[in-house]
Amino acid sequence: MPELRPLDGAFHSAARDRLRARAQGAGLDGLLLCHAPNIAYATGLFLSANERPMAVWLPVEAEPVLFMPELERENAAIPAIPDLRCYAEFPGETEPVLWMLDEIGSCAVGIDRLDARLLDPARARATRIDLVDHAMAVRAIKTPEELALTREAARFADLFLFRLLDSAGDIISQGGTEQDLMADAMDHARSALARTHGHAFSGTPLGITASVHSGPRAALPHGQVLNRVPQRSETLVAGIGGHLGGYHAESGATLIVGESTAEQRQIMAAMKACNDAGAAALAARETGTRINEAALDELRKAGLTDAIRHRIGHGMGLEGHEAPWLAPGDETRVAPGMVFSNEPGVYRPGRDGYRTINTMILDRDGVEIPSRFQSQVPIDARIVAL
Repeated sequence: MPELRPLDGAFHSAARDRLRARAQGAGLDGLLLCHAPNIAYATGLFLSANERPMAVWLPVEAEPVLFMPELERENAAIPAIPDLRCYAEFPGETEPVLWMLDEIGSCAVGIDRLDARLLDPARARATRIDLVDHAMAVRAIKTPEELALTREAARFADLFLFRLLDSAGDIISQGGTEQDLMADAMDHARSALARTHGHAFSGTPLGITASVHSGPRAALPHGQVLNRVPQRSETLVAGIGGHLGGYHAESGATLIVGESTAEQRQIMAAMKACNDAGAAALAARETGTRINEAALDELRKAGLTDAIRHRIGHGMGLEGHEAPWLAPGDETRVAPGMVFSNEPGVYRPGRDGYRTINTMILDRDGVEIPSRFQSQVPIDARIVAL
């Protein structure tokens, strides 16, 4: 396999062409992209978003312009977009986004995000303000280069899980806690990611994020990882996010400490059925709403309706959570090139919790699952040996 590299200038030039075509199709003169992931998509610049607004102006029939605070002048200087205009400071006598609109001139502008208090003065500076995030609609369809980064990010998320399964028994037997388990697996996965890609991807976002919860705490997947020792026959839930070159993927699994009960195996089987139904509905190119319903119906049929707390999935790319959503209310019909999480969850507060996560890529032939832990480690093998 050829060495992976960050997305290059040719990719971002093509991305700008796609964005221009989207703007033209919407009857706009251009897009003012203020959302940091949209700026990265159009330019390759990964700059920390803070209170100082940043943007790229992408006109349909002229060269792009970068608008930056003076603080970022050197960081934002790129040959591909030589027209760099900087404002002194935030908030300034003229709010920076309004200053950008003054620089653009009166025309039909699409803005991906705008503070509500600026809407009226923004409208006074333009012939039309369109608040649709047109860039997100373009970003939702990933190119082969983007999907290659997604696959590799999933591989390192899996690495955390394989390490957790291999080492958790020894750590717990010595009195190790959720925090100890996470630290060990995190160090293993992050070190491997840095060794493999740290040099080539220097200056771009790469890393691993994770959570590990056990027993009753597993019913609270967004809670703090605690100084708690998992107990025999409890669930141990790990959710992992990996990102490489700015592109995200997820993997996650539920392990059982010591030995599993018949009820635990039944719940985990229902979750697999939920996962498989979600993937099948994605392959059938249903809407986000319908995919969510098809997946969660499997948990309902297993008598777990009261334990459902969230949607089945979300889009991933330059953001860990982005549109489209596999959730109620999203009527987007999925298309090849889209990337989603698949996250069956069963949560019983005060008792236990279960969750698995796969990354799914929809292609022209079906659904690719770059997350490999669940396919390589069947339910009966997800046991932490004590």
